[in-house]
Amino acid sequence: MGLRTRFLGCCLAAASALLPVAPAAGAGRTDPDQMLIAVYKDLGNRHLRDALAKADALVNAYPNFQLGHLVRGDLLMMQTRPVDRIGAVEGAAPEALADLRQEAMARIRALTERPDPSRVPRAVLQLRSDQKRVLVVDAHRSRLYVYENRQGELRFLQDFYISQGKLGINKQREGDQKTPLGVYYITSRLAGYRLPDFYGVGALPLSYPNEWDKLQGREGSGIWLHGTPSRNYSRPPLSSDGCVVLTNPDLRQVYAGVEVNKTPVVIARDAEFVPRQQVDAERVQAQAMVENWRSALQLQDLDQLRRHYASRFRSEQADTLDDWLARQQKGIQQMNKPALALRELSLFRYPGEELIVATFTMDAVSGGKRSSIRKRQYWGREAGHWKIVSESGWTA
Repeated sequence: MGLRTRFLGCCLAAASALLPVAPAAGAGRTDPDQMLIAVYKDLGNRHLRDALAKADALVNAYPNFQLGHLVRGDLLMMQTRPVDRIGAVEGAAPEALADLRQEAMARIRALTERPDPSRVPRAVLQLRSDQKRVLVVDAHRSRLYVYENRQGELRFLQDFYISQGKLGINKQREGDQKTPLGVYYITSRLAGYRLPDFYGVGALPLSYPNEWDKLQGREGSGIWLHGTPSRNYSRPPLSSDGCVVLTNPDLRQVYAGVEVNKTPVVIARDAEFVPRQQVDAERVQAQAMVENWRSALQLQDLDQLRRHYASRFRSEQADTLDDWLARQQKGIQQMNKPALALRELSLFRYPGEELIVATFTMDAVSGGKRSSIRKRQYWGREAGHWKIVSESGWTA
């Protein structure tokens, strides 16, 4: 029949190699990515009839999956003439076809580049024991990875295709149609019945802008994880006003597994996955940094404490370093040499910047009385050493 499939050819070899070993994104459900790869595999082997049967099954399972319909249309067209690209249909809107081609490539690339299970996201150094999951968004791959916290060890659980801001990432201001980079937390759950259909089956608002964003002058609001309108199964990779968008079935799975004010969401340009031993070593270093700071604070040694802070230190209250240290020391002195202990420590490498974020509860015990404060510190490099560049605290 003389089929020409140059557009698909760049992905077929990798897709064929991946298919037998890649798990479905969620147990107990047919996954459109895997179904799409199966179509491409048959097409690469020139099994046109099998490919068409799988494409039929795909659109039957996901009737509003536009990419599935497009691929099926190409397969039908191949029965009468050569096809050399996805979306060979005539008369279709060029922008819509370009969006669907980008989605196809993003889905295939994410599956062929799926992280090795023996590796973990470098950004997640340590979770609190009560943080059951962490979400890692990889903008380059248009993918959200879910990792489970199993007694302090991260285990890959599932991953999902996502859409991001129309103009990409690194949000700076309101309305710039970009998705932020950073470490955030889910702040609430919004059920779909409370929202316009545009947001799909629900939404999970994020804590953008965080403390570091505000210090860098980054503005904006309303950055959510949310679903898709009922008429669409998915959206193109670059299509939101800054939110991270999932399909409705995928959002339901994510929604069910997260906890408000506990589940972290790391949004990175290109998530780095490294051997566990590397993360273990970096975690030990970060723990030591925070512990040495605690020890200096407990000793009330201002000179020693100052060594843990960068000259460029800034707080949300616009404190100078001298003002900040004086307030910290005064608070401790008023408690008559308390014993300080840290708990519920989480540690993250901040995406896109040489920063480590440490969040913990500090308990102070003095004279039979106990008080607690929740703290967040941003550690950055200065003269080759890790030092605190920003710090904030609130009542635990």
